[in-house]
Amino acid sequence: MAKKIKRMVKIQIQAGKASVALVGQNLAPHGLNIGEFCQKFNEATKEMVGFTIPAEVTIYEDRSYAFKLKTPVTSELIKKAAGVEKGAATPNKIVGKITKEQLQEIAKKKMEDLNTTDIEQAMKVVAGTAKNMGIEVVG
Repeated sequence: MAKKIKRMVKIQIQAGKASVALVGQNLAPHGLNIGEFCQKFNEATKEMVGFTIPAEVTIYEDRSYAFKLKTPVTSELIKKAAGVEKGAATPNKIVGKITKEQLQEIAKKKMEDLNTTDIEQAMKVVAGTAKNMGIEVVG
């Protein structure tokens, strides 16, 4: 028999840096063992340090839980590829460049989280994010 779901919570935490202070506000009201969650999350994301990792936490009626990790945030993948620290503060200002190959690589990583199965459409989604950040796609 399947467990009854109490709540689904979406969170974004730096990989390997989950702490009681960061996740307690979102998860503690549901009766989870926050220390255990942080330990499991940090263990699962230790290979992705430096990125913000979105996760979906499914909380069951018996206070148990399961979490599913998503791919890193698109803007962070673009910033890393472009070698910039942050996006443009003002509209229409170019702060960095990425190649079509880098764009395609990012789109491939994000495919499972996007609402398309076509790589060309995924590239357009990622290119739109890059444009909004002031990152130009060249090549």
